[in-house]
Amino acid sequence: MKLYEQLPELDGATVWLNGRCEKADLVGSRPTLIHFWSISCHLCKEDMPYMINLRSRYKGRLNVIAVHMPRTEDDLNLQQIKKVAAEHNITHPICVDGELILTDAFENRYVPAYYVFDKNGQLRHYQTERSGMSMLKKRVDRLLNEMNR
Repeated sequence: MKLYEQLPELDGATVWLNGRCEKADLVGSRPTLIHFWSISCHLCKEDMPYMINLRSRYKGRLNVIAVHMPRTEDDLNLQQIKKVAAEHNITHPICVDGELILTDAFENRYVPAYYVFDKNGQLRHYQTERSGMSMLKKRVDRLLNEMNR
């Protein structure tokens, strides 16, 4: 995805965990952070405490959605996805993208990957890996400050 493109529809999930979300639920009220992860990704698991902290810090001001992107056949095991999600306290909605439909809609190829959309659903920040987790927080803060003007 390119900056300022619209949030894609959240269609094609194999299953939703912790509640289902539609694009209409996310656009119009507050910014949205969508993070792609996989149970076979070591960096994803290392970053998850940061994601959980971010989710808690901005509770009620930021939508947070996880997309589980399988990288191997083993990543399709729904019971294992549920287990890892519980171990890492992922209580926000998780789209299990078993057929890579949402992954393709985002043109995403990496985990972890982070997409930040403004309240109107426009992509305002994208990053992969964890090299810029402080930048992710800064981008979210900037969008929240824009809303308060």
